[in-house]
Amino acid sequence: MPYRALALKDKIVLITGASSGIGRATAKQFAEIGAKLILVARRDDRLQTLKKELEEEHKVQAHTVAIDLQDLDKVQALVPGLPDNFKEVDVLVNNAGLALGKAPVHQNDIVDVATMLDTNCKSLVVLTQQVAEGMVTRNWGHIINVSSIAAHDHYAGGSVYCGTKAFVVAFTNATRHDLVGTNVRVTAISPGAVQTEFSNVRFKGNDQAADSVYAGIVPLTADDIADQIVYAATRPSHVQVGEIVSYATYQASPTNIARVLLQK
Repeated sequence: MPYRALALKDKIVLITGASSGIGRATAKQFAEIGAKLILVARRDDRLQTLKKELEEEHKVQAHTVAIDLQDLDKVQALVPGLPDNFKEVDVLVNNAGLALGKAPVHQNDIVDVATMLDTNCKSLVVLTQQVAEGMVTRNWGHIINVSSIAAHDHYAGGSVYCGTKAFVVAFTNATRHDLVGTNVRVTAISPGAVQTEFSNVRFKGNDQAADSVYAGIVPLTADDIADQIVYAATRPSHVQVGEIVSYATYQASPTNIARVLLQK
């Protein structure tokens, strides 16, 4: 018999950070296989554009929620506020996250620290609780948390960002222990250098600094990581992918990069 992937047509997939980068690419790839989508991000104009694109190209249903994930009260109200035909989330993709600056630990900007903790950690915990409650009741679902290789290989100037991403992996693994007696699967996705708006955000609009992150290599793309997310979600229901860790070729850690293209 042929090996059959898990069909997710008409299953409900909630994606945070859906307006750009990995989140947007993930939404498009889930739409390609017929999933219904809940698109969550701050920028409503981008969400509406994406919703229209997915509905027209793939004939899928999409619902948008424009909120700032730092507002934990709004995050807590997200799932109860969903329309009835979108309430039973089958796949949660906690993708939203950011890094701000590369200050050494003794010079960390406390406002930036709070933003990273709220976005990368606190909102993920709150939304997971909201969605997992229904998944456990229905005994079905998949929680996919996007972390980073920074969770595993730490570096100077990344004390808070590395810490938040290590938290994501630890939280994901502990969640799997909590839900081990259910049909709810739990996965962490930990990418290396992915060229998105991530570095522009980190360096607060400094395009030169952002571009230098990817200089001399062919970086991963948002589509590469979306492919990993969809792969994990579409394995047969008896298969649970614990974590996918990926690097760009010529990358061995966040800082160990052979920038060979510069040498040619």
